Amino acid sequence: MTDKTDMLPTRRRERVLDRFSEADLPTTRGVFRVVVFRDRRNGREHVAMVMGEVGGREGVPVRLHSECLTSEVFGSLKCDCREQLERALDLVAHTGCGVVVYLRQEGRGIGLGNKIKAYALQAEGADTYEANRQLGFADDLRRYDAAAEILRALDVQSVDLITNNPLKIAGLVEEGVPVRRRIPSRAEANPHNVDYLRTKRERSGHMIEVIAEGEQKFKAG
Repeated sequence: MTDKTDMLPTRRRERVLDRFSEADLPTTRGVFRVVVFRDRRNGREHVAMVMGEVGGREGVPVRLHSECLTSEVFGSLKCDCREQLERALDLVAHTGCGVVVYLRQEGRGIGLGNKIKAYALQAEGADTYEANRQLGFADDLRRYDAAAEILRALDVQSVDLITNNPLKIAGLVEEGVPVRRRIPSRAEANPHNVDYLRTKRERSGHMIEVIAEGEQKFKAG
């Protein structure tokens, strides 16, 4: 099922990105147009994986995805990031039109090294948010101004956002990108991330629901 957000944009910010490079990229899911944007503030390079003609279109399927090296490269089971990324790419490929915006903000914005420090604290009993706070960080430092600018550069008129996270919806709307509806991002739990998923649902309002075996499996609702 999908949720209609019926949200309208409220403001826009100055440009902070340069459209740096782009090329067609053949993948196992088909050919994407990969567009790299370089952030003038910090030199980070964000990526838009684009399929089909998205310019001037309403209701473009879009996923805002923050980098997760541990799961996407090394196969960590501590989160559901890799599964969410793969399912978003699958959805875009199946639809034949959409954008996956890959944002370089590892560990909810605290960086890789601090993320691993947080993992060590979690092994001692802290949950994912408590670990961040013990390290002196807020629960979530991610920003979506760059993502909004990327979507404007691609001339996307409004999005159907693939997400469980209400902060992503609010972040795009605040940056001037209309969110027409939400598309749930589904990923099953495993014994290593079930507490992480439960904590996201209970502490930050992620739209995740239990589907089987007590709280051993989840889906977005």
